[in-house]
Amino acid sequence: MLIDNDIYRSDLQRVINAQKDWSQIDGHSFLIIGASGMIGSFLVDVLMQRNQLTDTPIQVYAMGRSEQHLKDRFGSYLNDNNFQLVVADVTQPLPDNLQVDYIFHGASNTHPRAYATDPIGTIMTNLKGTEQVLEHAAKVKTKRVLFLSSVEIYGENRGDIDKFSENYCGYIDCNTLRAGYPEGKRVSESLCQAYIAKYGLDVVIPRICRTFGPTMKLDDSKASSQFILKAVHNEDIVLKSEGTQYYSYGYVADIVSALLFILVKGENGAAYNIGSEQFDLHLKDLAGELAAMNDKQVVFDLPDATEAAGFSKATTAILDTKKLNQLGWRSIFDISTALDHTVQILKDELKENA
Repeated sequence: MLIDNDIYRSDLQRVINAQKDWSQIDGHSFLIIGASGMIGSFLVDVLMQRNQLTDTPIQVYAMGRSEQHLKDRFGSYLNDNNFQLVVADVTQPLPDNLQVDYIFHGASNTHPRAYATDPIGTIMTNLKGTEQVLEHAAKVKTKRVLFLSSVEIYGENRGDIDKFSENYCGYIDCNTLRAGYPEGKRVSESLCQAYIAKYGLDVVIPRICRTFGPTMKLDDSKASSQFILKAVHNEDIVLKSEGTQYYSYGYVADIVSALLFILVKGENGAAYNIGSEQFDLHLKDLAGELAAMNDKQVVFDLPDATEAAGFSKATTAILDTKKLNQLGWRSIFDISTALDHTVQILKDELKENA
């Protein structure tokens, strides 16, 4: 299992060591919605590993729609008194017995083929799901909610700035299939503000860059994920464009580190961009980095119609992370280490499961 991988466990420990203030985390309870996803699963593992180091354990509730997926991913925790599976659909009312200190709402479709093949689910998991999360938080008086938003809420760069600051708003053609994801995130952020105003909820909104890491799903159709899988299999990297897109990327361990930092230090109602300048890359350069690991080539191939329908139209999407940096957070991994760890951990996992 992933948790038994030495490199993976060392990354978890680096995240734990980077979090200097555990006083508001240790001894508290967390509901992680979207727990089997890339970010949610890494967060669960960090919290469970932290439990081995503290006398005031963290209670972790890992929520997802598929009981089997949850059991497959978190099998090593099933007999742990500090861990509980929650099988539920976030678009429905949350179970009344989930009285927790903190909620992380990270349930969402997050890759192009899912946007194209499940467009209604993409919108409603954000919109209806966020409503259910906030209703529940108001009812049980949760201390703080983190709504995991996205770089995609900024839309397309209008050409008037180099980086997206938290108050920027770019262009989105809302009358398209692909708009469901960014528009769903946008309106969910507005819904968070409405619940803050009406019910006095404490909600913080991390806006997350394009994320990669060893907890990715193997059917993830994002370009970065496809590049990584090609590197894992020692194959040429397939690029489905000229690769001039310029994006902010982030290693999942860094993203989780930032989420825990924001949980403790973030201001109620505020949005924070999560990213790091060294992870700002042109798509072709990311492909080149991964190809070079195995002395392979970058080759070009156009996407099929279904996949293309889910692709972002943004060609430049760089996050300005000054706000979070001024609060005190810094990335703890460099790009080479992040890519190397991702590929090596996934290679080890595939060998183990072969």
